[in-house]
Amino acid sequence: LYGEYRPTQGVRILEFESQLDSRGDKTSEVELWDCSGDFRFESCWPALMKDCSGVVITFNPDVPSHLKEIETWHSAFVSSQGLQDAQSLLIAHHKAGSEAEKGRLPLASNLGKLQLIHSNLEEEPEDVRAAFCRYLGDVVRAISESREREEMSIIS
Repeated sequence: LYGEYRPTQGVRILEFESQLDSRGDKTSEVELWDCSGDFRFESCWPALMKDCSGVVITFNPDVPSHLKEIETWHSAFVSSQGLQDAQSLLIAHHKAGSEAEKGRLPLASNLGKLQLIHSNLEEEPEDVRAAFCRYLGDVVRAISESREREEMSIIS
């Protein structure tokens, strides 16, 4: 967590159970596929996206190219999958001593509606965890609503 950054090579899969609300009443099993944003692995992306329920795009706001690459990642992982805005989350990860402000970032207009959180795991790990749990709750709600609409269309 606090060690040297090691970029993902291809994909890492993490399975865990998470609380979806602050009371801990609802939990969900989560399968998180940590996929490299490195364009060397772009040919693998379609297989990783199949049947995904949500997308988290994590980037370093201190790296100017990341602000442009977010658009590509959003197009590839969110738009092409027909996911709703509530099913995607942008995380601007600030490293210790980061120069980037935690305010408004110069994002493309189509990204302005997405939830954006600023993270700094050294200073505010619980804030990041709480925001991620809220996001997971949004994804579960979107999935439930989609299933209900599908069932209603079959009945109608």
